[in-house]
Amino acid sequence: MKEDVINLDLNKKHYLTWPVIALIDFVTIISFENIFYPFQNQGLSVVISWIFLLFSYVIPYALISSQMSLTFDNQEGGLASWVRRSSNDTLGYWTSWMYWVQSVPYIVDVSNSVIVSFSWIIFGDNSLDKKMSTFWFGMLTFVIILAFILLENRLRNSLEILSLLGGGAMFIMSMLFVALAAWAVMHGGHKIATQPFNWGAFKPSFSLNYFSTTGLLIFAMSGAELAAPYVSQMKNPKRDFPKAMWMLAIMTGFLTIFGTLALAMFFNAHHIPHDFKMNGPYYAFRLLGESLGMGKVLMYIFAVVQAIFMMAQLAVLLDASSRVFAGDVADKFMPKWLTKKNKNGRPIHSYTFTVGLSLFLLLLTGTLPNINTIYNWLLNINGIISPYKTCWVFFAFVAMRMHQEKYKSDYVFIKNRTGALAVGFWCLIFTFICASLGFVPQNVDFGTAEFNHQLVLNIITVIVLFGLGYILPWMRKREKMREEAK
Repeated sequence: MKEDVINLDLNKKHYLTWPVIALIDFVTIISFENIFYPFQNQGLSVVISWIFLLFSYVIPYALISSQMSLTFDNQEGGLASWVRRSSNDTLGYWTSWMYWVQSVPYIVDVSNSVIVSFSWIIFGDNSLDKKMSTFWFGMLTFVIILAFILLENRLRNSLEILSLLGGGAMFIMSMLFVALAAWAVMHGGHKIATQPFNWGAFKPSFSLNYFSTTGLLIFAMSGAELAAPYVSQMKNPKRDFPKAMWMLAIMTGFLTIFGTLALAMFFNAHHIPHDFKMNGPYYAFRLLGESLGMGKVLMYIFAVVQAIFMMAQLAVLLDASSRVFAGDVADKFMPKWLTKKNKNGRPIHSYTFTVGLSLFLLLLTGTLPNINTIYNWLLNINGIISPYKTCWVFFAFVAMRMHQEKYKSDYVFIKNRTGALAVGFWCLIFTFICASLGFVPQNVDFGTAEFNHQLVLNIITVIVLFGLGYILPWMRKREKMREEAK
């Protein structure tokens, strides 16, 4: 009898709860530093942008992801499967390609963040830009990417654990900053830096810069579809998965809105440091620690957490980007050599692609004047490419709802077909426009040589990264011709 109970426990399936899924998705989507570059771009008016996006975009996005995840709950390719099953194989391939290639600028960006975090741990200040040339910054970034690829086979599992721990610690540090900032101001330990702190400070300035930086807000808040693979690991996904998406939207809204208000307490929204995107989080925790009489302790704690989180995220990103094509792509689009796997089950040649494209981006950044400009430019590239990828979420939803009689889902977002299509088209068009406006260079004056330089870099980068997607089907076609000739 006792042995039967033991066997029953061993066979019992372990299910993930909806709060756990929400937390896993949250730490993958948004981190503390994601509120800094929108604050530099739009000032305190970004609070209005966050609130508007929360209700008109983030919540619909999360619930659309709920329906798509529960409609296509047995597909391995995630977003690519949504598009492939709701439209055709060709669009499914392009979704896979764009989903993979949009991770490359982010991989380079995360590698940059690793270097910045260690510079704060070692030097305790913002002197990296003065102590390292752009050439060596690019070389060190490339070495970090290459090192993590070489160590991927041995460290992957441990770094996924570190990613969860680092992500959880980052979430705690973010919430701690908001809470302690409010406490410091209410108890007289710190005066509000943004003055005047009134309704006028929140008024948006509807300029070209304002609209061209909205893509970065979408980049900061997007990724709800990443939770799709966890649907099969839930006991009652019909009831609980939408709950996880609601929790995700609420947590995202809390961090973006209240985190921005906390930043306004320590930084004058009208005079933000020029290197705020790169060094802002460290400035914030240093100022918070000083206002609480703790010196630089909080800043060093944050720097260590940031380093661990970014290194673990880099390992997971490299692994995920190497596997994406093994998920759900039609055979006619993918050369066999690219999907060839080593003894550990990894498609090794896709790592070569990742290294090559990372090197291409680093060569482009070598034409920029300093490390701060490189950091900002890579963020801006993510604000273009990532929203273009997100467009496929809404495309798949619209395609599915237009022929909803063909699909069965345990959860339906907006039962009225016309209403659902209206929301889907709104999200699709809004995301596409924001991504396209992201081509306009930021933090540089319009019409200057630097503006034109960055505009050319933006265009070249997007053409190369997306355009390379045409080569793989051509290579597969040539491969099949050789096979038939034999």
